[in-house]
Amino acid sequence: MPSPSSTARSHSPTDWHAQELLLMREVMRLIGRSLAPGLVLREMLHLMSELLGLNRGRIVLVDNAPSSPAGAPRTASIQHAYGLTQAEVQRGRYAWGEGITGRVLATGQPAIVQDIDAEPLFLARAVERSQLPPETVAFIALPIEVNNAPIGVLACHRIRSRQRHLNDDLAVLRVLVTLVGQLLQLEALVAEQTRQLQARNAVLANALNTKSARYGLIGSSPPLLQALSELERVSQTQATVLLLGQSGTGKELFARAVHLASGRRDRPFIKVNCSAIPDALFESELFGYEKGAFTGASTARAGWFEQADSGTIFLDEIGELPLALQSKLLRTLQEGTLVRLGGQREVKVNVRLVAATHRDLAADVEAGRFRQDLYYRLHVIPIHLPSLAERREDIRALALHFVSRANQAHQRNVNLSPDALARLEEHPWPGNIRELGNVIERLVLLTNDTLVTRGELDRFLPAAAVVLPPAPAPVQQIQAKMPSTPIAAAPLVRDYASAQSHSVQVLQAALVEHHGNQSRAAQSLGLTLRQFAYRLRKAGLK
Repeated sequence: MPSPSSTARSHSPTDWHAQELLLMREVMRLIGRSLAPGLVLREMLHLMSELLGLNRGRIVLVDNAPSSPAGAPRTASIQHAYGLTQAEVQRGRYAWGEGITGRVLATGQPAIVQDIDAEPLFLARAVERSQLPPETVAFIALPIEVNNAPIGVLACHRIRSRQRHLNDDLAVLRVLVTLVGQLLQLEALVAEQTRQLQARNAVLANALNTKSARYGLIGSSPPLLQALSELERVSQTQATVLLLGQSGTGKELFARAVHLASGRRDRPFIKVNCSAIPDALFESELFGYEKGAFTGASTARAGWFEQADSGTIFLDEIGELPLALQSKLLRTLQEGTLVRLGGQREVKVNVRLVAATHRDLAADVEAGRFRQDLYYRLHVIPIHLPSLAERREDIRALALHFVSRANQAHQRNVNLSPDALARLEEHPWPGNIRELGNVIERLVLLTNDTLVTRGELDRFLPAAAVVLPPAPAPVQQIQAKMPSTPIAAAPLVRDYASAQSHSVQVLQAALVEHHGNQSRAAQSLGLTLRQFAYRLRKAGLK
């Protein structure tokens, strides 16, 4: 088997060119297949030896020792090699400026030793002279740089008496050392990004271990923590929880949190929006029906209460429940039984009730719109959910959460600048968290900017919120000052009224009194919903 040196001497200049191309092609192929430096660099050193006769190649890299004491000398060691034994690799350690390798590291300049026997700085530390060919041996060392700073050395031995020119070897080695620097820089960037992702994941994991994030509730404001504290104190009991607060404050999330914090967490969680069920269907939806109970009832069906057996049922907007059905709900809550529509037998259910409303149930009780006994049955554990205006310190975290969610859902890459986040904190948010989430999603979908600034954000914020007075007078007070006949109750047939029949203050007061519910605000003013919406648009409030 001929030695690499004898093989090298047999090549013609044309053969050397072909060998160089083969070397470069194989190295680039390896980089395309894997970015792992260990595999690529060792095979590169192997090809340098076999194809070009540049033997015993090694890559010396600066040691990363962050725990080293301040002022300790910098060192470097052989990290990748070909043609060296394990013992030789272990001996290949150099202080900064020590020997040829250390000097290349310190100066960043390449070194060419024509005869290692005639160079006093050559240490022969890794490979002893007796292990090398007896003829004249040269040594080539080039600095590996990242960001114009030396981080290592690519070095190899070379038989000096060869038909191949030294300049040709240097040209190839300069290309290879550039590739090595880029590969190591890429490895460092990937490692740094991996560390950042791991740190971020650790932060997120820690956040998920907190009570608020565990329930999907984002924020750390005192009003939110107070509501969470009350929720957790009663979660293990069977008491009915009544969630009070404005629309859009996250009642469903709180109801689910009650369920998840209780011993029923592995059982069904059924949510029912009472305002979305027609009056004629309330009883059959909540309590189910038997076969033949009404036209079209071809089979029996279990209602929402039966489906929630052993779990939790959430009745949202319970203030919309018809009076006729309130007594049946009260019986179910007190006795734990129900009777299906068209049925004759009682069905036992074990259900924990969480109810929610934005209405003043006490006022509804006084007005005869809500049963007093049911009110007291529901009002066991009332928990007030803070509006977004009461927890402004949470707006930034909520906004970033909604931006991240919208980016993932719509494959976008939109971010909010610090001044845009400050603008969100200034907004009054009458629609609370629901309005904030809708604004963010609309912004992510429609903006043309990757980084949204305050000026761009203003295009997506409702202009009406800026002109709303901070505390409008109650609608009853304004109506009392008007000379016309009171219009609190809507007549069956409405007279024609001009678009200016109600002032901006009256419209605003009606909205505030009915918590943003336009249908009820319109009824209180004797208007249809269409008439009310038209007046809002004319006044610039919609």
